[in-house]
Amino acid sequence: MTQAVRPIPEGFHSVTPHLVCMGEGASAALAFYAKAFGAVEISRMPGPGGKLMHAQMRVGDSFIMLADHFPEFGSFPIAEGASPVFVHLYVPDTDAVYQAALAAGATSLLAPNDMFWGDRYAMIADPFGHRWSIATHQRDLTPQQMQEEMAKMPGGMPHDCPGAEQ
Repeated sequence: MTQAVRPIPEGFHSVTPHLVCMGEGASAALAFYAKAFGAVEISRMPGPGGKLMHAQMRVGDSFIMLADHFPEFGSFPIAEGASPVFVHLYVPDTDAVYQAALAAGATSLLAPNDMFWGDRYAMIADPFGHRWSIATHQRDLTPQQMQEEMAKMPGGMPHDCPGAEQ
């Protein structure tokens, strides 16, 4: 008797980021994410020339897939600064994870701030061109309360936030 295959594999959620790595490559990215975010490597599939065809890691309760750049298979890394996508990471302590990411080699895009929507929030760029937002939810607010809190902030966001008016 065959067992039914799950349409979403065990431990995965409906949406799973799949990162194509530039710079030092996917193997180095796995090591960086372990140091910066406590990621646990689940699997890796070596490819030609020592590159990684596919790898999986777990960060908290979520999986992230990654691979090296293989243009012959249609996977291209982002150009530095070109991606509008952030991987959003909820953690118990934004400041600690932000500091760990910087110590591991990340670049700060926004230092930790208490934000108008109720999160302690920071942003970093990893050495592989991917951008991460790091947050700890601190307060449950209604949309009206968020609007009121945002109105109190010059420009609606901290001045060191990318795109904020200086």
